[in-house]
Amino acid sequence: MENRVGLNLLYAQTVSDIERGWILVTKEQHRQLKSLQEKVSKKEFLRLAQTLRHYGYLRFDACVADFPEKDCPVVVSAGNSELSLQLRLPGQQLREGSFRVTRMRCWRVTSSVPLPSGGTSSPGPGRGRGEVRLELAFEYLMSKDRLQWVTITSPQAIMMSICLQSMVDELMVKKSGGSIRKMLRRRVAGTLRRSDSQQAVKSPPLLESPDASRESIVKLSSKLSAVSLRGIGSPSTDASASDVHGNFAFEGIGDEDL
Repeated sequence: MENRVGLNLLYAQTVSDIERGWILVTKEQHRQLKSLQEKVSKKEFLRLAQTLRHYGYLRFDACVADFPEKDCPVVVSAGNSELSLQLRLPGQQLREGSFRVTRMRCWRVTSSVPLPSGGTSSPGPGRGRGEVRLELAFEYLMSKDRLQWVTITSPQAIMMSICLQSMVDELMVKKSGGSIRKMLRRRVAGTLRRSDSQQAVKSPPLLESPDASRESIVKLSSKLSAVSLRGIGSPSTDASASDVHGNFAFEGIGDEDL
């Protein structure tokens, strides 16, 4: 914000996000922002905007999730160490559900191609790339002893997964006392490795999987040693262990944290 060009870019982006409704603003906040805009007080405008819900979030196209119910239309946003799902249930106003990255035990992206009407698996010359179905599924700690898979079906599932990994890397750098700016510069330069964000974190213990067919997933906190994982299901789409992203920033919680 101390750089004139950077300030103008941030200001233009923030104004655009507010006009699109991507940043959530109350009537009073909108009035204050309008007043600062009329005074051309760009820094004060941005300082206020930074306190608003969804400032700096990356917003994805409308898609479908299986939470809170199957085939629920949602709009996903990523930022501030969380995935936000905005939805409108029948007869209700717009609702929002937030899934914190630190409560995601693991996640994976899967792809599938629906079979043609004849039931054969051959792709055929007329099959387009747009028919590939991408899903992001993450296992979320809903309560102290209950994990649940949440699945988002979106052509942008891979980008969502990249955002999750970026947020986890930033959390791990903070936990190890590292510099976020230095990490971002190394990421832009293409020299950042996964181990760099975890260098000060000891290898976490393995968490036993409730399903014998699934591999153990690594976790960060030992708080979950008392958590029972029995009877927890997995997404209907099978995936190999290499497709599952273990979350080093996963934290155990108690009911009092909910």
